[in-house]
Amino acid sequence: MHRIVLSLFLFLTIGNPLFAQKKLSLADFNQNYTFQEKTVQGLHSSANGLYYTTLEDEKRIVKYSYKDGKKVETVFDLDQLENAAISHFSAYSFSDDETKILLTTEREQIYRHTFSANYYVWNSVTEELAPLSEKGKQQEATFSPNGERVAFVRDNNIFIKTLRFGTENQVTNDGQKNAIINGVPDWVYEEEFAFSKAFAWSPDSKFLAYIRFDETDVKEYSMKMFQGKSPSLKENASYPGEYTYKYPKAGEQNSLISVFSYDLKSKTKIEVDLGEETDIYIPRLKWTADANDLAVFRLNRRQNKIDVLFANPHTGDSRLFFTEKNDRYIGEDFLDDFIFLPDNDYFVVNSERDGFSHLYLYDRQGFEVRQLTQGEYDVTDFYGFDSKKKIFYYQAAKKSPMQREVYYVSLDKKKQGTLSPKEGTNKAVFSSGFQYFINEYTSLDTPKTFSLYDNKGSLVRVLEDNKALNEKLSEYTISSKSFFNFETSEGVSLNGWMIKPVNFDESKQYPVVMTQYSGPNSQQVLDRWSVSWYNYLAQEGFLVVCVDPRGTGARGQDFRKVTYMQLGKYESDDQVEAARYLTTLPYVDKNNISIWGWSYGGFMTLLSMEKGGDLFKAGVAIAPVANFKFYDTVYTERFMRTPLENPDGYEDNAPLNHPEGITGRLLLIHGSADDNVHLQNTMEMAEALVQANVQFDMAIYTNRNHGIYGGNTRMHLYQRVTDFLKNQLQ
Repeated sequence: MHRIVLSLFLFLTIGNPLFAQKKLSLADFNQNYTFQEKTVQGLHSSANGLYYTTLEDEKRIVKYSYKDGKKVETVFDLDQLENAAISHFSAYSFSDDETKILLTTEREQIYRHTFSANYYVWNSVTEELAPLSEKGKQQEATFSPNGERVAFVRDNNIFIKTLRFGTENQVTNDGQKNAIINGVPDWVYEEEFAFSKAFAWSPDSKFLAYIRFDETDVKEYSMKMFQGKSPSLKENASYPGEYTYKYPKAGEQNSLISVFSYDLKSKTKIEVDLGEETDIYIPRLKWTADANDLAVFRLNRRQNKIDVLFANPHTGDSRLFFTEKNDRYIGEDFLDDFIFLPDNDYFVVNSERDGFSHLYLYDRQGFEVRQLTQGEYDVTDFYGFDSKKKIFYYQAAKKSPMQREVYYVSLDKKKQGTLSPKEGTNKAVFSSGFQYFINEYTSLDTPKTFSLYDNKGSLVRVLEDNKALNEKLSEYTISSKSFFNFETSEGVSLNGWMIKPVNFDESKQYPVVMTQYSGPNSQQVLDRWSVSWYNYLAQEGFLVVCVDPRGTGARGQDFRKVTYMQLGKYESDDQVEAARYLTTLPYVDKNNISIWGWSYGGFMTLLSMEKGGDLFKAGVAIAPVANFKFYDTVYTERFMRTPLENPDGYEDNAPLNHPEGITGRLLLIHGSADDNVHLQNTMEMAEALVQANVQFDMAIYTNRNHGIYGGNTRMHLYQRVTDFLKNQLQ
């Protein structure tokens, strides 16, 4: 009922021009961020699970009660300090005893996850604020569990600061740019295994385990850097500079990996035995709860077998503890959802062995106890285990692949249920001890709301309802998003959404902009709110459509992994089928259909236009992959194996090899300093189009990375794409 009432409100206000006068502009989405949702910033649970803290105005940390959601006190406030060395901070973390706080300032992004910063330590006992180090910016500063020390990385070496005495001990000395990295990942690990810290404190604070990357033999990729503007690199005023880094492309040499355990008492490093095979990945390190064993995750190069080794931190000796295998590849959730329970008697894994992602319980000896979740749905996140109530909490797409709910199941499976009262997309952040959780909720017609619940699912307080945003929305005429489903000629059911033009008239025909990403296990068709550039296009008379093809997430392993060994084939087939389906709708102008996408979506734009021919009058490919042999080892080989093992899979589905199939007008866009999908892709694709006598348009953004932003860049890009679509389709 609530969704019917809210939908009526949105129709009367957002969707009805009688109640709204303002029009959307490109600046709303690229400069002013007019419709940005408010969130709860810097959320941390206290150790006792009774309170939580948030970051406010990048100046103060405020404590609230879980019991009633009310403010308890201001834990830290920069404005209350005399002659504070810093004016603001962007993140913070507490020591386990909560007497000290690490503050992150002057953050400088390196790649997607990694950054350097100046860290400061606030001691609430002595009321002193001091820099962690004054010898250069640091990475990944982390308290030891006892709060006495902080480990961090600088210049590819690991350091440990003893807070009591202010001494700084250097753990490693061999760090060198483009050669040896200690304690933080190399480029491909960071990008594809999604982590930025490659060290871990033992629970008793006696050891620091870390990964060492030897990328000496990894081939380099270089990018020209120009002077540019915003920022201006003045050193490149007369001659371009060059940025060179290690980037292993499919089939090439990866970093050689080693793992060490550093004994703080003896100040000695012990190398862990990883076995005889050296062409491996170590994507995670974790400690058992009793600190007796270091768990080392050893993944084979093909990524279809992962071993969990238990290593003795005193000797480096290791033994095989657990193995997971898959006929195609190990699901990405396995790494983060492999959890040792606090009692140390059990551990949990997320496995796809029955065709869907589900949680399994094992005992300390590595024997399966039971499957905790079961059914034709995917578990999409594992929140943890309440050791007092013996309850597991997790997120799943049980009702629909387009939605998410929060669930619980007891250790013996006798108790289970949901904690999500509303249909849509729910995401939980639990308190320490799992007495409470903060639920982030959104749906097609509801901007994010943040609500505090107890672990029985009873509402305590709404923390943020984005009321101001909803009031602002009522001032505009905005077309709402709606779901649809269709069946392809191969009998595959696909989900999509569409945004119809403002003042939609079913008797008229409208040009179409198809948007998609389509990458493995991704999802764009989800029950979540947004007002974006797509709504602007709808205001300008376009019908905007998105379809999730085969290969995307939350529909089980077979749907997700059908693209194995032939990335691009089924996804582009399905996008072409989607375009054909749209031509059957009476309100679609079948002669004016376009498709666009970014990154994998750009790759998909090229392939779809090549296969669809006259179906697509225009297309925009931003930062596209032209052939996956140009992309990195970890991502590409996970889905394709190496080019030597699977030559046909690479070449048959490479847009670079089929440019003559494009009959519509194409706009290619790329950043000249894209460290992820290299400009090489677009330059080679452009040459292939030229030699095939296919006319196209092109835009290169100076010194911009994969995100293509900075200064006026995003505004210029979206204006360029919008003008292109209008010129080609209207």
